[in-house]
Amino acid sequence: MKQDIPQMEPSIGKEEQDAVLTYLRSGGWLTEFKKTREFEKMIANYTGAKYCSVVSNGTVSLAIALWALGIKAGDEVIVPDYTMIASANAVVLAGAKPVLVDIDPENLCLDLESAKKAITKKTKAIILVTINGRSPKMESFVALCRNKKLFLIEDAAQSLGSTYNGRHLGTFGVIGSFSFAMHKIVTTGQGGALVTNNRDIYKKILKIKDFGREESGIDYHQTIGYNFKFTDLQAVIGIEQMKKIKWRAKRKKEMFSMYKKLLKDTAGVQFIETDLRNVSHMFVEINVNNGQRDELMAFLQKKGIGTRLFYPSIHTQPPYKWIKGTFLNSVAVSKKGLWLPSSLLISDKDIGYVCKSIKNFFNS
Repeated sequence: MKQDIPQMEPSIGKEEQDAVLTYLRSGGWLTEFKKTREFEKMIANYTGAKYCSVVSNGTVSLAIALWALGIKAGDEVIVPDYTMIASANAVVLAGAKPVLVDIDPENLCLDLESAKKAITKKTKAIILVTINGRSPKMESFVALCRNKKLFLIEDAAQSLGSTYNGRHLGTFGVIGSFSFAMHKIVTTGQGGALVTNNRDIYKKILKIKDFGREESGIDYHQTIGYNFKFTDLQAVIGIEQMKKIKWRAKRKKEMFSMYKKLLKDTAGVQFIETDLRNVSHMFVEINVNNGQRDELMAFLQKKGIGTRLFYPSIHTQPPYKWIKGTFLNSVAVSKKGLWLPSSLLISDKDIGYVCKSIKNFFNS
């Protein structure tokens, strides 16, 4: 019998529903105000950052980070070739040039040696994307940026709840960015957050997201800024989601462990090495070998099981085909990777059905 198992769906409980209704009945103005400040404080406390500012989405958060650091036209910013295209788009939005670099196939993050070779006199920053909560040796990238006088920006969009050596991802760089899009471990529909320990940079972020104003509601503008603000209505949902993040992270790890156990020794399936002591997974990922990924995806779709292809290498997509280079690992991963159903709402029974279907595909 066919089942309807989506690859991803939001997990919104009664607590979020009740909180929204209570807020609406309270006469709140919906726009960014006290609930947003409460949400920001929760994120700062959870990650261990001194300052947090939430904004309209994750792409915008990266662009704001670049502007706050003074990145401008003519500057170069190193970006991994394997990541959601927003990482590169944010550099373009900020007016700078993205320089694409290959990844480490072990963790799918930026390859350190390739990044070193890509640095020029025009390089001003490195955007280090911690894919699905995994990270490289963070101290190596911190040292590289310190020695080369570059800004390290962490695109930790997928890494809320993930750590490296006990320290939360997003706090190693001068600025860290998170996303609250639908499929993230905490969602507000859309939204992003910037964390930093630098008060001056934090103040710049606040101005950029609020029309360049020194103080919200006072129409004196010290610099060019924009309207990238959040809303209290979103924050109300985010607050309730953050209250559950310990359970949400625990459930994500349980799901990954169950998939890995049930698909152990399945010919054609390879899991990407993941340390669940540090990683709170967003998606459960597999590499499908022997060029059978698209066939497997179609097979599962007929069974009512939703999957999603890995990101295509950025340099292969029309806006960035002008970028030349060697990206062997990025291309290989993009052609083999498949995201399995990873919603917090998926049951153990459904996970079992997905794994059985994958086995049946390879056995046949």
